[in-house]
Amino acid sequence: MQIRDRDDSDSEDYILQDNKKTRFGTVFIIIILAILIAAVAITGFYFDFW
Repeated sequence: MQIRDRDDSDSEDYILQDNKKTRFGTVFIIIILAILIAAVAITGFYFDFW
């Protein structure tokens, strides 16, 4: 899987393109994963698993 270059306007078969939607989606997924990891850690401390 390759990331599309800005200068390459011929090919459209790239999954990850360098545009606002891809950047927003990536940041959104990273934030959600961070929240989930923090929730699991807080739950572990709350129930004395760690």
